[in-house]
Amino acid sequence: MKNRKHVRALAVLTLVGSPFLSAYATDGYFPHGFGLKAKGMGGAAAGMSEDAFAGINNPAAAATTGNRIEAGLDVFKPSRGMERTGPAPSLNANVDSGSNTFLVPEFGYNKQVSDRIGVNVTVYGNGGMNTDYKGGQINCGRGPANVLCGDGQLGVDLMQLIVAPTVAYKINDTHSVGVSPLLVFQQFKAFGLQAFSPMSQDPTKLTNNGYAHSNGVGLRLGYLGKFGDQFTLGATYSPKISMGKFDKYAGLFAGSGSFDIPENYTIGGTFRVTPKALVALDYQRINYGGVRSISNPSTNMAPIGSSDGPGFGWKSINVWKLGVQWEAMAGLTLRAGINKSDNPIQARDVSFNIIAPGVITTHYTLGATYALTPTMDLTFAYAHAKENKVTGASMFNSMMPAGAPPILETIRMHQNSFGVQVGWKF
Repeated sequence: MKNRKHVRALAVLTLVGSPFLSAYATDGYFPHGFGLKAKGMGGAAAGMSEDAFAGINNPAAAATTGNRIEAGLDVFKPSRGMERTGPAPSLNANVDSGSNTFLVPEFGYNKQVSDRIGVNVTVYGNGGMNTDYKGGQINCGRGPANVLCGDGQLGVDLMQLIVAPTVAYKINDTHSVGVSPLLVFQQFKAFGLQAFSPMSQDPTKLTNNGYAHSNGVGLRLGYLGKFGDQFTLGATYSPKISMGKFDKYAGLFAGSGSFDIPENYTIGGTFRVTPKALVALDYQRINYGGVRSISNPSTNMAPIGSSDGPGFGWKSINVWKLGVQWEAMAGLTLRAGINKSDNPIQARDVSFNIIAPGVITTHYTLGATYALTPTMDLTFAYAHAKENKVTGASMFNSMMPAGAPPILETIRMHQNSFGVQVGWKF
């Protein structure tokens, strides 16, 4: 009964904390990893079963993790900005986004109900994006405006929260499978996009309408296998999740406010180099290209918000996650990792992505776990995403006379995060 009360309280705390989940160390807009043990290893976790985050990393791991509770909090500090240069001085700008500190909670519970069956509940942020640029930096011919010629502040705030109940079955001593229904809640707001009103299919549902909310149900499948004493192999698959539409933004997102969660899958493994050291490697594919509102080119000429209207032009990406783990001494485990991904944003789409500059391609990570008692441990993880930039032609070039030098825009981002996680065995 006492454990149930603790689980309920921690899950509620995570859900209450969901308004803070608007930004993450990112592969596109997905986090680079889930759970601080995985985050300290570059996000590599498909072949691991060391904590209660099976509902995220690999549902099959719930059959072998045992009885555990995890609660963690990441302090995430992204720095994002834009620069515009060209022959029109009134349009030139070099601006950083505000809102640079975010709290990202995570919670996991795993229970071994029999020798072959494990159950799990995980609550986590699937991803997000946040920008907040002050207004008044440029003049578009009618007085001070934000960098996209709108009124006041400019930006977006996207948050996706998932509750993943999980059941896993151990087929035999070395192979297990699992399934996680994904109960998804997301919210979004945009502001400062008034200049796009003439191009929208519904200008009243384009910008400055406060938060819109939608829900959806998805699925994640998992497999985990052990091959000898040294090698494990894990694989997961989650099809595209059809979400309810953001009705307040039917004039912004392609498909009248549609914003689905892309298909994604991972295959990975661990190799135990020595009894105290292992290497983990994951490959992940995130199919942003299968979601129109994310992938439609910003150069599309159909009305904004229509099925073929402009989007952010994101392409699908490949992600490689490499991590090492070493038991340095009794009770102390050290970790390090690197996460390398494609950049989903192309130069042609730089103007639209001023509000969503998900250009990060490289994370470096460190982590450690210290056993406080035989049943309680404390995990730390740090991640640094080095600055990356994309430069391309500005949409404002269409306003310039023939033969004028081009207006160029650059979007940029770098990130740091530090998190603490407490784990209990019971």
